[in-house]
Amino acid sequence: MGVSTRRPGTAPATGTGAGFRRAGTTAPRGPAGPGPNRGGRPRRPGAPDPARPHDWFAERLVQVLSGRNPVHTLIGHVRQEAFEQLVRLADSAPLRDGGAQSAVRRVGFCRPAAGVLEVFARVGSADRLRALAFRLEHRRGRWWCSAVELGPGPRRRARVPGGG
Repeated sequence: MGVSTRRPGTAPATGTGAGFRRAGTTAPRGPAGPGPNRGGRPRRPGAPDPARPHDWFAERLVQVLSGRNPVHTLIGHVRQEAFEQLVRLADSAPLRDGGAQSAVRRVGFCRPAAGVLEVFARVGSADRLRALAFRLEHRRGRWWCSAVELGPGPRRRARVPGGG
């Protein structure tokens, strides 16, 4: 005798056998294939997505450098040297831009070696763009940020006295 998987108050599945959905329903959406929360061990809350750690780190670094999150929120994800760089950078909240919030506009990366990502991100607020670069290393089953750099702030043009 089989066990019914139908919940009370729902219509029976159309067709015969397992694998059929109720009429009018659609397949679940989202990325296919193995990954976090898809048959493997569930991901810890707040942990980087193993498939896209560069995106996760870019967002978190911008939050810290804009003053929205404190530096210590990245303690378990950043190596000591990079943490010291981050503390120096974050002291002045270089991505805080008046009322506009800084946001990651685009993220790219290259793989110079196995288990290493060198990441660059464009960070924008209002009409300004800044460059953020960082290095991720995969060690002991997790991604660690090992270096952080922020491009120079906007330069002011020298005023040229007008001749009359």
